[in-house]
Amino acid sequence: MTTHSEHHEHGTLDTSAASAASTPSTASAPAWVVTSEAFTTRDATALRRAYYAEVAGRYWKRQVTETEIDQGLLDFPDDGLAPPTGQFVVGRLDGEPLACGGVRLLDPVTAELTRVYVDRRARGTGGGAALLEVLEAEARVLGAERVRLDTRSDLVEARALYTRHGYREIPAYSSGPYAQHWFEKRLAA
Repeated sequence: MTTHSEHHEHGTLDTSAASAASTPSTASAPAWVVTSEAFTTRDATALRRAYYAEVAGRYWKRQVTETEIDQGLLDFPDDGLAPPTGQFVVGRLDGEPLACGGVRLLDPVTAELTRVYVDRRARGTGGGAALLEVLEAEARVLGAERVRLDTRSDLVEARALYTRHGYREIPAYSSGPYAQHWFEKRLAA
């Protein structure tokens, strides 16, 4: 049995889970804390670089160079991920920055998720769910009624995460060489 206690404020989520096995002892699971953070901070920049290295490496089927990461960040800037048009968040697992994501407005009622990333070492610990909860809350603060995203076919873990959290595939709303699947979720008021 797993129980979750959450503390949610604008831009912050603290997720702690305690698991009780058939024995009387209770062990604490890691706690995720997700907070709004400028995408230019040291931790946010390191996570954005790790995100780009992974998605580019998987696409090119090889390890990417630091120069390629630098160029990729220039080619796909994150400048829309700051108020009033968006927000960037960093997720920390027991204090270590291991996840990030951004949300930006496409129009007054539609937000888009981007740069959603959980470090391989922390996958399966609830980081993706914690990111989505805060990013969706940030989208509501921005005035969005729905959230969209695009992703690639090879990012099967991401597609599974979105589906588990209520995102449904929709027709293409954007184009580009890296957009192969499009998802949307209506936000509850």
